[in-house]
Amino acid sequence: MRATTHPFVFTGCVELREALDVHALDERELLDRLREAPADSIFFHTHGYFLRHRPFTTAWGNDFARWAAVELHDPVLGERLAVVDPFAFPALDGLREELVTIVDRHVRDLGAVVRLPWGRGFHFQQSHVVEVPLGVQATTLREFRDALSTVDASAIYLHMVDARARRGRGAGDFAEWLRAALGRPALAEQVGRIDAYLTTLERVRGRLLDLVDAVLEEDGE
Repeated sequence: MRATTHPFVFTGCVELREALDVHALDERELLDRLREAPADSIFFHTHGYFLRHRPFTTAWGNDFARWAAVELHDPVLGERLAVVDPFAFPALDGLREELVTIVDRHVRDLGAVVRLPWGRGFHFQQSHVVEVPLGVQATTLREFRDALSTVDASAIYLHMVDARARRGRGAGDFAEWLRAALGRPALAEQVGRIDAYLTTLERVRGRLLDLVDAVLEEDGE
């Protein structure tokens, strides 16, 4: 059993949300606000969607798509926004540009737009992710597997989603530790390829466990 002197420390997180003075009541206003909203707000309404909807799969994948479909009753725009995979963009600027391009093209084809009442408008938010120590760590692959099976799902989000998108760790914390600390490059590559889009954090956990279990079985553990 390979052990490391650099244990993986599992950390969960909570969101502290902040309402912004940025609002949209129709498609054209959504376009304008997407261009000017802070990058942290774009993150909140795309990547952050998975933390808020972690127990179940949703049809939309981001807040913009859901609002277009449910509140604006614009299923075409909703579907176009729903196919945007935020994990496909290495930087938030590229993600914002894609969202703007989709809404811009859609707005050009619209005639009159229906303005919603304030209560049904899109109200931009952003969040501050506060890390929460879980008191769990691992020095071997078996310990990693056992901890992974029980830690709060917010740890999956922090180490797999937030690490990649907000903190610029391309493969995520799990993959980096498996590669650098445990010397498991093949497993690290598989973990780094896991796509969290349009799934749940629990399903991501399940996929991680399947990959680790396969390696443990190969090792006869």
